[in-house]
Amino acid sequence: MRYAICNETFGDWPLAKACECAASCGYTGLEIAPFTLAPLVTDVSASARAEIRRTLAAARLDCIGLHWLLAKTEGFHVTHPDAAVRDRTVAYLGDIARLCADLGGRVLVFGSPKQRSLLPGVSLEQATDYLHEVFTRLLPTLESTGTVVALEPLSPVETDVLTTAAETCRLIERIGSPHVRLHLDVKAMASEPLSIPEIIQASARHLEHFHANDVNLQGPGFGDVDFVPIFKALAAASYPGWVSVEVFDYTPGAERLARESIEYMRRTAPC
Repeated sequence: MRYAICNETFGDWPLAKACECAASCGYTGLEIAPFTLAPLVTDVSASARAEIRRTLAAARLDCIGLHWLLAKTEGFHVTHPDAAVRDRTVAYLGDIARLCADLGGRVLVFGSPKQRSLLPGVSLEQATDYLHEVFTRLLPTLESTGTVVALEPLSPVETDVLTTAAETCRLIERIGSPHVRLHLDVKAMASEPLSIPEIIQASARHLEHFHANDVNLQGPGFGDVDFVPIFKALAAASYPGWVSVEVFDYTPGAERLARESIEYMRRTAPC
């Protein structure tokens, strides 16, 4: 099992300090939220991108990719009925893919609940068609950069589009490209009627990336979710990717979240 952690866990720490802490805990990958680098990815200069790569390399960490792709941005929406908005969103997602490649990453986790939720007058069927259009149009950039969009089902509390792994897999199959795959998140899966191991088993052929957290919004091992059957299901599916810690409640503090999350995962994952 390869373990990574999301960089926003470390708040306003300098990147070098965050990388040093992550590496000292035993992580070998870092997942980056673009808003922690600049308001827009186009604001991250070539020299800044090179410096980020050097910082990661110095800590012997891989950049596994980006997530929270459209967080803290305005004017982007993948299911907007206005074609001009979708055009702008496709172009910006292309900019994100190029940033990911420049940092040495591969995976683009597409959650962005606010930028995919239904707008007035748009049906779920129409929204799904818009999603298909947007990510199909993005394929040439994904192919040229060697990146993969991992679509993330989220709970109905967060969005009303792509709220189950099964729904998301149907869209992935409709797009039909190895550059559009599935991301699964423990917190989100806990909202589904199927158990988390059942969801993993049913969608394993599409699975590209995995977030480890708890329904209490903290790290694995900080709440009631038992990761033993989750890791068994990933092992049974021969999942080859990263398990990346993503938290939303930072109350325990960055160092404790980072260290105790990986300690718990190492105790519960199959050898």
